[in-house]
Amino acid sequence: MDITGAAFVVMAAIICSVFGIPFTAAENEGPFEVRIACGSTVDSVALETGYNWSKDRGYTGGSSAPLNVTNRIAPQLNTLRYFEITDGPDNCYNISVPSGHYLVRFFFSFGAEDNGGREPIFEVSLEGTLVHSLAPGWSSIDSNAYAESLLHITDGAATVCFHSAGHGNPAIASLEILQLYVDAYNMGSSANLNVVMRTVKRVSAGAEESGFGSRVRGDEWGGDRHWATDQDLFVSGCAGEAIHTLARISNFGNPPNVYPEAIYQSATTIGTTSKLSYTVSVQPNQNYSVWLHFAEIHPWITGPNMRVFDVMANGALLFQGIDIVKIVGEPFKALTLNKTVMVTSSNLTISFVAVKGPVAVNALEVFQIIPRGYETQDETVWALHDIKHSLQLPSRLGWNGDPCAPPLHPWEGVSCAFDSKAGAWFVSAVNLNNEGLRGQIGDTWPALRKLQALNLSNNFLEGEISSFGNMTSLTSLDLSHNRLSGLVPASLGKLTLKILLLNDNFLSGELPGAVGALPIRGTIMNVTNNPGLCGIGIRPCSTMPLSVKLAVTLSLTAGLICLVGGGIFCWKRKIAITRPHRHRK
Repeated sequence: MDITGAAFVVMAAIICSVFGIPFTAAENEGPFEVRIACGSTVDSVALETGYNWSKDRGYTGGSSAPLNVTNRIAPQLNTLRYFEITDGPDNCYNISVPSGHYLVRFFFSFGAEDNGGREPIFEVSLEGTLVHSLAPGWSSIDSNAYAESLLHITDGAATVCFHSAGHGNPAIASLEILQLYVDAYNMGSSANLNVVMRTVKRVSAGAEESGFGSRVRGDEWGGDRHWATDQDLFVSGCAGEAIHTLARISNFGNPPNVYPEAIYQSATTIGTTSKLSYTVSVQPNQNYSVWLHFAEIHPWITGPNMRVFDVMANGALLFQGIDIVKIVGEPFKALTLNKTVMVTSSNLTISFVAVKGPVAVNALEVFQIIPRGYETQDETVWALHDIKHSLQLPSRLGWNGDPCAPPLHPWEGVSCAFDSKAGAWFVSAVNLNNEGLRGQIGDTWPALRKLQALNLSNNFLEGEISSFGNMTSLTSLDLSHNRLSGLVPASLGKLTLKILLLNDNFLSGELPGAVGALPIRGTIMNVTNNPGLCGIGIRPCSTMPLSVKLAVTLSLTAGLICLVGGGIFCWKRKIAITRPHRHRK
């Protein structure tokens, strides 16, 4: 927003607070918070903050290992969770949360037991959207161990997934899901609902040391954000002077954007003929949301037109003629300005250029705006999770999270396509040939309405073939070389199959006529090596198989032997009875 818009927001917040009207929809209860000590088997409490940390829960797999470094958020934590290749390429945490706006923060680490002391490389997604990539060398910079993003969750669960890049085991030491006000960091309209805001940098200018919101008495709805000192951000030759005050600051905690008062009680300033510049590393060709925080705390600046400055972003004008006192009406009153910029280079330099008097800045935040990725249709996701259990899928295949999102990490054996009308991914093919499956096919496949190809061949599947009758998109079905039994469903004959392979199983009974006629319609079909199967294209069901003939022959032979043997026994019995009578005569 521009300065005029900012002034309107400030005035609106003041008016609402005076009359007791909530600036946004009121949250009557405290924020929902989840803090998980990954790998831990016990609950704990951080002594400094009093925050409760739950034992590890909600994960799909992995193992626990010792944490070899100190977690600045919660020093009492001493474990982590890591995911080996045997756990699958994608592993997730699924945590139930109320629908709302959340800050999600991670603490990454590794050690000897989980990674042999070697730095792992992996990616992290939230709700199917890639948000963090741990590139080679990430562990050499302390701040890289912590990562956070802001997003809206509307489906009742936070899904956080870790995607292996084939270099080490993904590992996480702590996970926090902290609720914010719904309209916090609102960039206008409903824009926030469709993006993830990845925190690039959050700075408290002039602060003597870095710290979390809880250490500077931040509001509980502030998500315990981490505020770093600005000492390592100055452009060479542009270092400023820190100023501080103990005076109270007004207007700093009005919802939805609540900030610690402390970030307005310090500032960095520089001379009247100089500019103050900060540089942060960013990903090029991306949009970034810049939030600037001001409060006039210098005792010599008491009115308007005494401190005026411009703000530039990579040389382009971001805000012109900022006069803090003129905008908010008095010193020691907080002001927040926000604007989105496109950055084409790998650095974002924010400069404060003096127009009148020296420049001063209290705090700044930079977020990368990541468009939310499309997710897979809910019905498909739940169906595949059921299928995972019915097939007894090996854990090495994973099948955790969303099968198609993020698109760079689809499930093993799953092919996806995008439905532009529905605005969602769907599963177009499943290929689990020779994967050691030992369960049953199950009856949830019809939920995959747009599935075109299914290959479950060369496994150890048992039981009957499910009904695929309403899967009108299915054109290829390969269930060969398993241990399937029972009848061939007549509903298969209703499909427009190009390939149907049911050979080398234990199917029995008569092949339905509609299925037997599929080759006439051009279907490549193989139903051989099913000893109990008969019908069109196999053998007449009136002709018994050799095994059946042998069984019948053996039965008849046994019966004849019994009949003859019984006759001889009866004849001899009769002779034995009549012989004494003949002797008497």
